[in-house]
Amino acid sequence: MERRDFIKNSLLASGMFFVPSFLKPFQYLSDGNGYKNLVVIQLSGGNDGLNTIVPYSNDLYYQKRPQLALNKSDVIPLNDALGFHPSMKNLHEIFDNGWMSIMNSVGYPNPDRSHFRSMDIWHSASDSNEYLSSGWIGRYLDSDCTDCKNAFNAIEVDDTLSLAMKGEARNGLAVKNAQQLFQETRDPFFQNLAAHCKDENLNEDNLGYLYKTVLETNSSAQYIFETSKTYSNACVYPNSAFAKDLKNISTFINSGLKTRVYYVSLGGFDTHVDQKGRQEKLLRDYSEGISCFLKDLKNTGKLDDTLVMTFSEFGRRVEQNASNGTDHGTANNVFLMGGKISKKGFYNAAPDLNDLSMGDLNFQIDFRSIYATILDKWLGVNDVSILPHNFQKLDFV
Repeated sequence: MERRDFIKNSLLASGMFFVPSFLKPFQYLSDGNGYKNLVVIQLSGGNDGLNTIVPYSNDLYYQKRPQLALNKSDVIPLNDALGFHPSMKNLHEIFDNGWMSIMNSVGYPNPDRSHFRSMDIWHSASDSNEYLSSGWIGRYLDSDCTDCKNAFNAIEVDDTLSLAMKGEARNGLAVKNAQQLFQETRDPFFQNLAAHCKDENLNEDNLGYLYKTVLETNSSAQYIFETSKTYSNACVYPNSAFAKDLKNISTFINSGLKTRVYYVSLGGFDTHVDQKGRQEKLLRDYSEGISCFLKDLKNTGKLDDTLVMTFSEFGRRVEQNASNGTDHGTANNVFLMGGKISKKGFYNAAPDLNDLSMGDLNFQIDFRSIYATILDKWLGVNDVSILPHNFQKLDFV
């Protein structure tokens, strides 16, 4: 096969170009118990945190948002100062069960209000003036953890990989649908290609990398498909794309897949215009999906082994704009959920609306302290070798 034809035809495996080496997939079958995993949920577009965790007893909130503020009587109160957006009623039970820790005012020094740059910073864990080509989860795969050598150790439920999942030597695997990925690798072209991947080809520059990817994807797809099809969800998930993605992750976890990190996104939070209706639907999809997901894991005994982190690349400005929406801001909420949350409820104080920086919230917690805590206390690796600095550890797990 000509090199040019190989590269052209290999585009069918566009979501598979990020697979590191492994050739014996079935030796990683899990006994299904005690295998800690992390689920990262990205709310893309910059969710408005002040209308998610609502400071309903603060007069400044209503002064800054005369049309956009939520009525006090509609907010679901969590304490005397803060409450859920009314569309998040499904999360109230999660909060009351002690499965949730809410961090207020999470951010970083010198914040960038660009979607792309801010997301890069969250993905790479860089400083605002630093540009890194690898992500924090990818570098975790590169690290000295004993079982991080396989592509399926980190799965993004999507068609492509985020920067967060790309390391210097290893990457995660993008899998939107396990059965579809498996069927694509059964394609005669793909199988013929895999059958002709000789050792000498693996040593060629560039082309060797593609051959290697084909081999590894072939094994990975079979392992994920064969393992995940042994489990059927007992819970009825809501009818939304986000809930479907969470259902796939639940299937992977409950079937005993040896995956440490799962990554999934819910987009559409860039609400410059007519925010109320759009955010209401998105928060309902999030709340219904994550509530069902956590209950599903509780029913199967996997909730204690699962930590869920939800973030958005930035919050919105405190004051509403002229289009009944909000513009790009800075600090925001982060949600930590699971069966082993040690600091339940609110982790820290409510945002201080009297202490703003150019109209934006000041951050209380550096998001990289959350990463450092997860890496050190949950995933059990040396966070200092993965993150660019030595960040303070927190006590949410």
